[in-house]
Amino acid sequence: MRLVIVGAGFAGMYAALSAARLRDIEGVSPEELEIALVSPEPTLVIRPRLYEPKPETLTAPLKDVLDAVNVVYVQGSVEDIDTKARSVGVINPKGERKSLTYHRLVIATGSRLFRPNIPGLAEYGFSVDSLDDAIALDRHLHKLATMPASSARDTFVVAGAGFTGIEAATELPSRLRTIFGKNANPRVIIVDRNSAVAPDMGEGPRPIIEEALRKLGVETRLSAGVASLDKSGITLSTGERIDAMTVIWAAGIRANPLTTKIPAERDNFDRLLVDNSLRVASVPGVFATGDAARAACDDMGNYALMSCQHATRMGAFAGNNAAAELLGVSTRPYHQKAYVTCLDLGEAGALFTRGWDRKVEMVGDVAKKTKQEINTVWIYPPKAERAAALASADPERVTDL
Repeated sequence: MRLVIVGAGFAGMYAALSAARLRDIEGVSPEELEIALVSPEPTLVIRPRLYEPKPETLTAPLKDVLDAVNVVYVQGSVEDIDTKARSVGVINPKGERKSLTYHRLVIATGSRLFRPNIPGLAEYGFSVDSLDDAIALDRHLHKLATMPASSARDTFVVAGAGFTGIEAATELPSRLRTIFGKNANPRVIIVDRNSAVAPDMGEGPRPIIEEALRKLGVETRLSAGVASLDKSGITLSTGERIDAMTVIWAAGIRANPLTTKIPAERDNFDRLLVDNSLRVASVPGVFATGDAARAACDDMGNYALMSCQHATRMGAFAGNNAAAELLGVSTRPYHQKAYVTCLDLGEAGALFTRGWDRKVEMVGDVAKKTKQEINTVWIYPPKAERAAALASADPERVTDL
């Protein structure tokens, strides 16, 4: 039997570890149940940190962890899925194609930044969505430091006042002083179509975020969209022109397009609709998890968000349940009642909330310490030791906050 997991992000990593954990508990050998993880590289990109400096350092190796729990790593990208034949088409780095059959399949392919067809966005926009994007932005920022000072050089626009946009914008002032010199005075502007920053955070946290932006000197342009970009600036839907050589797009994400290869219903983010075991109900043998799945967290109408906090736990349940079906044991219904947010606010500290109503629990330096622990410890892979790696993937304990 073979269980194939597509994707080596937070959900894919924990799906593999959790499946291996159940296989070990049931006393089944790797020869009897092969667990294979397919991804372009055997690394976990620490995506929640890509707004930080030195993005090239923000990865963690996975091969030793996978080897420790007898998970087969298959290098390549999945281009096609045949759910009737139960096979996936894989292209390796050399361009060679092969077919990999499966008895159960877990789609853990994550998400991508949604880039609308705005004139100039593809040519002149930057992002912190992927490792390559973040590295390109970092190189651009360092290149700017070699240019003469000007209004355009020293102005930085972040399009999107959600979680990613706020973290990117509030990190920029100190990051730019490190690059340009301590006396630099960069102008940072957040643009958003909504009438308030952090529209999903609610009324409780918003004054704290707004105060942080004021403290850092970050300007806002609200109720305004991006009409067009060019090499020297941006034009807003209000007609305002802002001279800026750096525009960072942080306005919305969609599930990886591979979800469209599954003949099943999807939501408006292209996430596959799944049941409480994370099965794609209409397609036998297929599970979806992380940003690729729309899954209910509880019976209160709350659904998993496209975040690593939900992806890690969802991954553990998906891997466990896919393996459980093959091993003839009961699946576990996914649930995630605990929900927290920890928003980095740069030199203004951080903001920690708990619950779907986002009750503020910590702010400032105390919250910043928690954010740093999350970013440097909690979200990294477990040690490449069999017992520790398997124990880390207990579905009921992953991200139990």
